[in-house]
Amino acid sequence: MSSDPAEGKPNEARYLAIKVVMMPRDTNPHGTIFGGVVLSYIDQAGAVGATHEIRRAGWPDQPIVTVAMDSVEFHRPVFVGDMVSFWTRLVRVGKTSITMRVDVEADRRGEVAHLTEAEVTYVAVDLADGGRRPVPLRGTASP
Repeated sequence: MSSDPAEGKPNEARYLAIKVVMMPRDTNPHGTIFGGVVLSYIDQAGAVGATHEIRRAGWPDQPIVTVAMDSVEFHRPVFVGDMVSFWTRLVRVGKTSITMRVDVEADRRGEVAHLTEAEVTYVAVDLADGGRRPVPLRGTASP
């Protein structure tokens, strides 16, 4: 069930924001991928998904910054060679913010393994004069 992000309602359609093959440079001493590397990709994927939703709604392109990442729990380890997909889905839209759910899955020899998920909130900001003042996500001309 898809809905209009302009109404601030969730969008049930998943969007493949990033797909990455995990490499040896990102391993911890235990031979699995550092959790911080996965968190970084979650943040990037959420921003890509948020930008996709903003453009789909016809709102102006403007900088967005991460303000929150909620309830990240690693269900399974991520291994070198895993092909990892970061799927996003719109959760909610506020006046200046947009929240995305990011689901992380690995393709392991043709089988999908659910690795983790998170909700990430971004705020539209005005970076003029070095500031970080929140601005309306829909732009100034929208109701």
